[in-house]
Amino acid sequence: MEAYTPFDRIFQSCGNIWHIRRADMDKLWEQMTEQESAEDHIPYWNEIWPSSLALAGWLAEMQDDIQGKKCLDMGCGLGFTALLGKWLGADVTAMDYEPKALEYAKINEFLNGIPGVEWVVEDWRRPALPAESFDRIWAGDVMYEEGFAQPIAAYIASMLKSGGKAWIAEPRREIFHHLLDILHEHHLSYKLICYLPISPLTEQEMPVTVNIWQIAKA
Repeated sequence: MEAYTPFDRIFQSCGNIWHIRRADMDKLWEQMTEQESAEDHIPYWNEIWPSSLALAGWLAEMQDDIQGKKCLDMGCGLGFTALLGKWLGADVTAMDYEPKALEYAKINEFLNGIPGVEWVVEDWRRPALPAESFDRIWAGDVMYEEGFAQPIAAYIASMLKSGGKAWIAEPRREIFHHLLDILHEHHLSYKLICYLPISPLTEQEMPVTVNIWQIAKA
């Protein structure tokens, strides 16, 4: 395995240096346009977004809460927050819809020397993991389309144990409120935990303000 590629992200977060390998985005776009359902395969997963950086900071703050607990990284992408959760002492399962994302997540597991995450290919519209398996769920930047709201809400309600909590980080997109508006239909409550400016790893001058929401199951 190559020590470094031009697509790697090397950055500091939560007191650790992280080495996250990404795919060649140009090649991903070429592959996507060859697929019949291209809209379902936009490679959002191939980046460390500001929401993931904010979520990482929150997980570090909540280390005592997640240590030893069954936790699910929902839409884990390249695996950064799943690996960070494991590094903090959580028992982490990480799922993503895209098998290619998990290929890179497993590479990043090796590059960062943090074994033990359970990587699962899963579509939140058709869950296969056992219901009520997790004490905590976290996700970064998963609400890109209005149609995601119902399956995300249903998935969180299904996967959380009674009394469990989910944390979702999002960059203040209006579309996120479609999810908030239907959580009560799934017997979930929510509150805004915090918001903070995050400097992106990409070439962007202005920080991105990220909200972190807590979703609870009674």
